[in-house]
Parts: sequence; C-alpha cells; structure tokens
Amino acid sequence: MTRAATVTATTVAALLLLLGGCSAGEVKDTQKPSTPQRLTAQAGSASSVHVMWEAATDDTGVTAYEVFQKGVKVKTLTGGRTMVDIERLAPSTAYTFTVRALDAAGNRSPQTAAVTMTTPAAAPEDRTAPTAPRLLRGAANGRNAATLTWARATDATGVTAYDIYQEDSRVHSVTGNVTTARVTGLRPGTVYSFTVRARDAAENSSPDSNPVDLTTAAAPGAPPATAPTGLKATARPGEIVLTWTPPETVAPVKEHQLHLNGAFATTIVWGAQPPPGPVTYTLTVTDPPGTRYSVKIRARLPDGRWGDFSAQRTVVVTGG
Repeated sequence: MTRAATVTATTVAALLLLLGGCSAGEVKDTQKPSTPQRLTAQAGSASSVHVMWEAATDDTGVTAYEVFQKGVKVKTLTGGRTMVDIERLAPSTAYTFTVRALDAAGNRSPQTAAVTMTTPAAAPEDRTAPTAPRLLRGAANGRNAATLTWARATDATGVTAYDIYQEDSRVHSVTGNVTTARVTGLRPGTVYSFTVRARDAAENSSPDSNPVDLTTAAAPGAPPATAPTGLKATARPGEIVLTWTPPETVAPVKEHQLHLNGAFATTIVWGAQPPPGPVTYTLTVTDPPGTRYSVKIRARLPDGRWGDFSAQRTVVVTGG
C-alpha cells in the first residue's frame, strides 16, 4: 500500500513536469506586465524619430521592451531602457508606433495605444550646427525626477529637437519648439549633471549648453551626501586645472580619485594636512588640441570607503 502511494506521487510529479513545464513545487509565472504608459514619438530629423514611454510594471520585473512600427517589430530593448531612436526613415512620411513590455517568463503586455507622427521635409545641404542652448536651469522633483529649462538655440534651417545629456549619455529628447523637459528614473540622494544640445533636420548637433548640477532628495534615513561639490575644469595649454570642495566628514579628506571618460585615471593624495575649503589639482595632458575629456572625482571617506562621485564636467584640450 505504501509502495503504491509512492508510485502515484512520483507519477503526478512527472505529469506536472510534462504538462506545466516546471518542476514540482514551482509556480509558473503567467502574469503579464502592465502596458507601458505615455508613449510619445518626436521627429529628431527628416530621417529619424525619438520614441519614448514610461516604464511598465511586473510582479517579477520587466526584462525587455519591443517597439513596433505599423505592427512590425523594429527594436528590442532591455527592460532598463524606455527610449530609442528609429533611424533611416523617409522624409515627409507618417509613421505609427506602439510598444509592449516582456518579462523573464515570456509574458507580453498589451501594446500601447498607437502614436503617429510625420517626419519633416528633407533639408537642403546643411553643415552648420545650431547655437548652443543657453541659461540651462534645473530643479530636483523629489527623489526620482528633475525638471530642466533653457533658452532657445538658433539655426539657419530651424531647430528640430533638443537632446538632454547626463554624463555624456543622452537620456531624453524633446521637440524643437519646447524649452523644458522632465527627466524621470533618477536615484534618491544622487548628484546629477545635465547639459542640453540643439539638433537640426540635418542631424547637426550644437555644442553643449552650460551644465547644471542638482541633487535628488535622499531616501528617509539615508546617510549624508558624500560627493565633492563645485567641481570646475579649466583647460590650459598642456594641462587641465581642477578645483572642487571636498565633502564634509568627521575628519579631513586626504585622498581623492580622478576619473577621466568614465575610467579611473589617478589618485590624488595630500601628504600633509589638506588645505581647508576648495582644493586645486593640475593634470598634465599630452593629447592634441580638441581632445574632449569628461572629468569627475570622489573622496576616500574616513572609514576607508570611497564616497559618491561629484557631478561630471566636460573640458576640451587647448593648444599651446
């Protein structure tokens, strides 16, 4: 009798494996992600469109997004991305887009409502970039968002888009008739540095606007901020001069790390008591004029850990 019961249980487990595709005791994920929200499509040029949406939710996490153009899948992105540029389009043509979310089990959300936009007419031969946007300002909106505003750029054929950059990565775009943007998905208690570039129909991009730094609100109970503040980078022939204010800690900060273009470059150590207030460091460079550097620093805290990174600065090497 005992043996028969054991065989029956084993048989049931085997049937579950065959029919359910999972081992005994596991629960198959059949819940679909929510539909992504607030889908927008904006022309970046006569041949490109910037598609953006708000993140979907899922009980086990969104792993991917699929972007469709008139029902045909044109892009697949990781679950952490909520924007994409669709390129090689025809000028003066209407395009319709939808997006859906996927989870690790392959469940797919319903597609968003379709959005339609028309690419502008092709511009004549144009090699002149717009002027840089001016007077960029920003403010954190709580722990996870920020609002940016700027003064319009000018262009011989007209600005078609403004691109928002965070540490040299484009994180958002708006149409050329808009001079404000809301950036979401930020981390609490984090320093961010934003710049904006104008773009025309020929895909010429302007120089960067002035940078703006902001810090999102910290999560409840979070420790004090540990990022250096007020970082400035000035290019001189053969060198880059950096100034900043170390974070306030229980003991003087004697050591900083310098990162160039996202990679560790050197450690800056004061052998004696570091100077009070703002500090200065001169970096020797041998790259040709016009070389672009992205610079950021962080401090070694009294407990031996490295603190948060400062806002990033961009500097261009000058000639002698």
